[in-house]
Amino acid sequence: MSVRHGDFQSRIDDNKDESSFGYGSDTKTEIWTVVGETRILPVENQSIKETKECWGTRYTLGIMGFLGVSWVYAMRVNLSVAIVAMVRPKNYTNGSHDEGVCAHPDAQNNTDRDENENGEFDWDESTQGLILSVFFCGYLITNLFGGRLAEYYGGKLVFGWGIFLTAILTLLTPLCAKASLGLFIAIRILEGVTEGVIFPAMNCMLASWIPPLERARFNSLVFSGSQFGTVVTLPVSGWLCGTDFLGGWPSVFYVFGSTGIIWGIGWYFLAYSQPEFHPRISQEEKAYIVHNCATSGKPIPIPWKAIFTSVPFWSMMITQIGYNWGFYTLLTELPTYLTNIQHMDMTNNGIMSALPYLIMWIFSLVYSNIMSHLLSTGKLSIIFVRRLSTAIGTYGPSIGLILMCFVNCNQVLAMLVLCIAVGLSGSNYSGISCSPQDLAPNLAGTILGFTNSAATLSGIFAPSVTGLIIKGNPTLWGWRTVFLISSSIYFVAGTVYIIFISADVQPWNFPQEERMKKRESVSNPNIEVNQDKKANA
Repeated sequence: MSVRHGDFQSRIDDNKDESSFGYGSDTKTEIWTVVGETRILPVENQSIKETKECWGTRYTLGIMGFLGVSWVYAMRVNLSVAIVAMVRPKNYTNGSHDEGVCAHPDAQNNTDRDENENGEFDWDESTQGLILSVFFCGYLITNLFGGRLAEYYGGKLVFGWGIFLTAILTLLTPLCAKASLGLFIAIRILEGVTEGVIFPAMNCMLASWIPPLERARFNSLVFSGSQFGTVVTLPVSGWLCGTDFLGGWPSVFYVFGSTGIIWGIGWYFLAYSQPEFHPRISQEEKAYIVHNCATSGKPIPIPWKAIFTSVPFWSMMITQIGYNWGFYTLLTELPTYLTNIQHMDMTNNGIMSALPYLIMWIFSLVYSNIMSHLLSTGKLSIIFVRRLSTAIGTYGPSIGLILMCFVNCNQVLAMLVLCIAVGLSGSNYSGISCSPQDLAPNLAGTILGFTNSAATLSGIFAPSVTGLIIKGNPTLWGWRTVFLISSSIYFVAGTVYIIFISADVQPWNFPQEERMKKRESVSNPNIEVNQDKKANA
């Protein structure tokens, strides 16, 4: 049975089950059309293959998205290092390992060290945990809002303005911190508000630009910017805090805020929300993208009941919450652990805090390219790649955090275990990070908004819980409790995903009236045949 794809012709297998609306774990994909709308159905072969251009416009989107996410994380995590320099250091306790306290290598010179490293603020561990976590209160508010905005007005606008406004607020951070604690907390909440729209907006763009078999590679490229940004920010922030440049720790916010604004200029001229709007895209690349992406090009109503009764959706949400708990615990608290427990100075702290994320970044890129090759050659199915990738990205860190309970005061061993635990998380970009685009390309921004909003609760509570555990008890025993809690949550999250996730486009990805038309066309194939004859008459 012949159907039209705008400028393209293709075939649909009449024997397919009417309930199958997506590309499954063991099938290739093909496009079908209902009243001019482009959709995906499973068939044996794709009729339009990847273009052989040296540089497609989707690669420009990938690079600009990567840089944007990098600077988003730079402006998010710089406080994790800066706060160590902002706060007056506590006196070291020279105890034995049996007492749960690591002996400081410069314990004899503590007095001199304290005199040379006086911070401006007298905040205890609980207050520091609050400061690090309030960002996620604002972040929680705009995730769903940002995803829906991107579906209506385009991801370019929402993603770009989100980063630009975050950069402005970052520049104002030192002034607010010196003014009052309340104002400092307020601006961190506002930064969370502006950043909350960013990941749903980019997810919406990727669903429109990146075909299913390329999603592992492009998701890893774009979202691994979070690791690259962390790798750059932590050591640079540590170095800046140790200098007199622009006042020391305030320079951290000035440098990364300024570079965020510069990125925004490039984004405005180079990025477009959908391939159909790009003035410089080739016709071959446009045909390839439009043919293989199951997006309608226009927003559809949110099918609330269908989404919240979907088992794959809930498995994705639960897993995202669990993964974010462990990830944010390490992201926000690792510099504090390395300074207060392993007693690294500011410069080494920044470098060592960044090292696990450098490993994660490299691993995610290598791993995703291997998975993309195995997918394109048909050696692995999409669902197998999603499950395997998420298993590695959750079980690996779970085991690593258990091992962290036994490293004691061995700095080298602690860094080795952290590098492995955090590094293995990079496989998630080929797993759960692809799931919103897999399940509902038309609602990818909205779906990520739902899951990211729920997962943001982990960003709120994880640093606060850590602060409460180690308040008055900054010892190996306190940190072991932190590690074991995160390890358990990682394990549960990975297990839920493996059991309940799907890689099929869900029926609720399409408007209800189009699902009804599809069912009618399957039950009465002569309807579409007659429509084709009229169209060709």
